[in-house]
Amino acid sequence: MKSILCAFLLFSFMSLAHATQLSEEGFFSGRLSKINRQISVIRVKVDFDNIKYVNVKDKIEFWDEKNETLKCKSYVIGRTADYILLKMPDMKFCEQHLYFTTGSYFKFFSEDLQNNIKMGREVVGILIKKRMAVQGQMEMKNKEIQGHMDRVNTINARYQTLREKLEQEWQKELHALDEDKTYSMRSYKDLERRRDEIDQKLEQYKLKDENLTLDRWSLDSNLYFKK
Repeated sequence: MKSILCAFLLFSFMSLAHATQLSEEGFFSGRLSKINRQISVIRVKVDFDNIKYVNVKDKIEFWDEKNETLKCKSYVIGRTADYILLKMPDMKFCEQHLYFTTGSYFKFFSEDLQNNIKMGREVVGILIKKRMAVQGQMEMKNKEIQGHMDRVNTINARYQTLREKLEQEWQKELHALDEDKTYSMRSYKDLERRRDEIDQKLEQYKLKDENLTLDRWSLDSNLYFKK
């Protein structure tokens, strides 16, 4: 008797857990916004994030909150971000047992939606693992990039030091050349001054070959004479 009671409690607990899981994954609510009785189609206004997991041909049942035992069956023929279109196999049953009018509020359940969300969770889990792997690779590559930048900065610093040293040596050599040029210019000017002084003295002491000059007093050159 005790074992039967335990089994019953375990079954009740599993059923409750299953119902809780269903309420989280397969249930949603919506408001009837349009009825097309000629083709047995209704449009339902919904507002929940997981509507993207509702697919065409998914089976959905819904009911009035006042009576959860009477449920209307349907399947999806279209979906937008805010609405779903449901095809009703038995429109008369829904109209007879539910408050079936525009604006009515219903509870919905879809096992297909539940399975879609379950698969979606699995896909999300796989994508999260892939993202973590890619993120890890990105971090490694980022470290390599950062290490490359550090190496570039080290090389730049080293060659900057060499450049500064070379710049100093270059300026030093140019300065030495300027000093040599200045010295040569001074020497040149000094030699030029000495040359001018010598030219002046040469002009001062210049000699002529003869003391007598030719007197050209006549048109006839035979009559010229020195005096």
